[in-house]
Amino acid sequence: MQMQCEQRHVLSICIVSWNTSELLRACLRSIFEYPPDEPFEVIVVDNASRDGSAEMVRTEFPQVLLIANSENRGYARGNNQAIERAQGEFILLLNPDTEMRPGTLRNAICFLREHPEVGAIGAKQVFPDGRVQPSVRGFPTPRNLLFEVLGLARLFPRSRLFGAYRMRWFRYDRPMPVDQPMGTFLLVRRAVIEQVGLMDEAFPLFFNDVDWCYRIWQAGWSIWFVPQVEILHHGGASTKQVRRGAICESHRALEQFYRKHYRSRLPLLLYALIVGLIRFSKWVRLVWHSR
Repeated sequence: MQMQCEQRHVLSICIVSWNTSELLRACLRSIFEYPPDEPFEVIVVDNASRDGSAEMVRTEFPQVLLIANSENRGYARGNNQAIERAQGEFILLLNPDTEMRPGTLRNAICFLREHPEVGAIGAKQVFPDGRVQPSVRGFPTPRNLLFEVLGLARLFPRSRLFGAYRMRWFRYDRPMPVDQPMGTFLLVRRAVIEQVGLMDEAFPLFFNDVDWCYRIWQAGWSIWFVPQVEILHHGGASTKQVRRGAICESHRALEQFYRKHYRSRLPLLLYALIVGLIRFSKWVRLVWHSR
């Protein structure tokens, strides 16, 4: 994949927004209040919001490159649109319901510069009330999913074996390599994207970041959680608007992840079992949600 060669900016910040006008405004204000030390650009892709998000960006933040879609093209496609326009050496995928802290962007760039073997990093995410948000997971391997479904992960939440998927044992006070940090804040080297490609648009909303992280690790790069890179995260502003649909889409995306990465690697019966468990889990969540 080829992207623009001319690099006028060190950092490109890519934000995909859908009906999050007030949160997006706060996010953009925080970026310009606590900018990195080096040249940067901000690209906002608005997925046909009905709350005036695009006009707000156009009026209040004229320095931002705005891509206003006429329809909701999904999270993966929106990020790809931004990445294709980005010029930076480092590309940050950032959710609109976040706010920067002093030093957030500077520390993120410094970490990647000091660790050339690291392909991407995730941030420490803090709720508005100050609580640290769980934001890292292992990959959803067959073993990890079986431990979740069988309840072993809940019985032994601090076990690094049984709890390897949700990683409830994880300490958020020190840098560590992780399978998949939450895509709320994901800083990636341009060289990595040129090697592994853009986000897979077969995952329009969920698991696009998981698939991307999986491909980054497969390509020989590592991914790290860095607590010195801290953000405020309000959490799930877009998906809360369509909660039931989000449940269905998350399980469809997990099934797609297995179809892409495991169908040719697993015995047919094991693959069928995993898919069955994914569909059963979706049904349970929908029933619980409807109560």
